[in-house]
Amino acid sequence: MVGAMPVTDPDGANDPDDPDAEARAAAIDYARSMIGFWEARLGSRLLGFYLLGSLAHGGFSRRYSDIDVAVIAEDGLGQDTLEAMGAAARALSADLAPKLSVFWTDRQFSVGRFPPLDRVDYCDHRVALVEREAVVPGRPTVEDIRLYLQGATFARWVANVERLEALDELTADDHKPCLRAMLYPARFVYSWITGRMGSNDAAVGLLNEVRPAGLDLGLVARALQCRHDAADPDHLFAERNLLPRQIDACAGLVAATSPD
Repeated sequence: MVGAMPVTDPDGANDPDDPDAEARAAAIDYARSMIGFWEARLGSRLLGFYLLGSLAHGGFSRRYSDIDVAVIAEDGLGQDTLEAMGAAARALSADLAPKLSVFWTDRQFSVGRFPPLDRVDYCDHRVALVEREAVVPGRPTVEDIRLYLQGATFARWVANVERLEALDELTADDHKPCLRAMLYPARFVYSWITGRMGSNDAAVGLLNEVRPAGLDLGLVARALQCRHDAADPDHLFAERNLLPRQIDACAGLVAATSPD
């Protein structure tokens, strides 16, 4: 069994002058602290345990990022193991456990929680904390990613926008969903065009290059700055009436680039 491995430095994320560096290091240490649980629980069934998401591809936010990890087990994970993992995570840190997001599957990537876009992130950016055997799925194509993006993920964004529009005020629990709704056009366009997952900065950079018709780039830029500042998004909430236009612009991109 290969033990803990050095974590790479995507986008200079270990820069000591980066205000997110300390939180990123704490998140990585927290993920590493779960190694003992997985090794004890799965033994030789554990094929690999990895960092994903912003801890792997860059752009980790001290306030808004999840701690994304992937567990590849010989025959997947049972509900009892997932529940035990949750208890172990809370015992290690009551503050960080709610941020933990676990993607998991079996050797064939045939079960579990591992959507196509996260499989691409795994193929491109995974950082091994434990690796007995490198198991890599067939890479989802751009067409696979587009089918995924225009399905339930798009519907969830629309539902979140409709919920935000109906609110009279923004509570603390709504801060992350609000910011994600504002940034989602950049993430959507980036993955729609490239078939990949990248940081929010990379997504906004591409958005400014392609400039989809009807999309308010200023709102996305303000959301990105809010994320960098780890600030409350109340000033963005006041602009929630612009979100239906963002939805229409992304729907227009889908219509313009989809086969007849």
